Amino acid sequence: MVKYLLVEDERFAYEEMKRMMEKLRPDYRLEAWASTVEQTVQFLKHHPVDLMLLDIRLTDGSSFDIFEQIHVATPVIFTTAYDEHAIRAFKVNSVDYLLKPVEETDLQAALSKFEQLRMTTPAVPDYKQLESSLMSNYKKNRFLIQKGDSYHYVETPDIAFFYSEDKVVFLHTFSDKRYIVDYTLEQVEQLLDERTFFRVARNCIANINSIRKISKYFNSRLKLSLQPECPHEILISRVRVPDFLKWVDGVL
Repeated sequence: MVKYLLVEDERFAYEEMKRMMEKLRPDYRLEAWASTVEQTVQFLKHHPVDLMLLDIRLTDGSSFDIFEQIHVATPVIFTTAYDEHAIRAFKVNSVDYLLKPVEETDLQAALSKFEQLRMTTPAVPDYKQLESSLMSNYKKNRFLIQKGDSYHYVETPDIAFFYSEDKVVFLHTFSDKRYIVDYTLEQVEQLLDERTFFRVARNCIANINSIRKISKYFNSRLKLSLQPECPHEILISRVRVPDFLKWVDGVL
């Protein structure tokens, strides 16, 4: 008997996936339902399963965070709302990706693929590489902001720059407002269009439209002035100067 874990933070999506699994594989046994990264990690520490059905975006972060906290050798079928272009890019991998809303025919094909792989001993996928590749196909057009008990969003073109301070990442808008975002700068960098945003310093990612002045600086570096003004001095390191100038010139 195949034991599986269903990880999904939307109740309706969970119920629908459970219904399809019961119809397509009545002999499979659902061991648990988890809706967060933390719940999933805690469950997997004590309960081995044969298969995971895993939503990529969860309430408390990316499902790829699970693989950072615990070793997972279990085959995974990802479900995601990312566009079809991103999904198609991963069909070559041993892990399957299903576009939401998941169709029965797609789930059936993924389960058949899983069953075929069970007869062999496939290598565990490099989930870190999969995350990086997926993010490279997905660029955010807005960021969700929480302020007290309310939520709103900021359109990406309205963002002048991101910067980190004491391990906290801030989003700074052209209207000179700043908000905390629940991402690392590395994650933010992957989510942005590289034609518009550039990692100008270890602690700052700037929008091309925020750059007011570029000045030569000591030791072959460049100094940037942003508008609105960044809380930190921004110096482009000597080794980054060629890439930065190509970016400013529109050469990727």
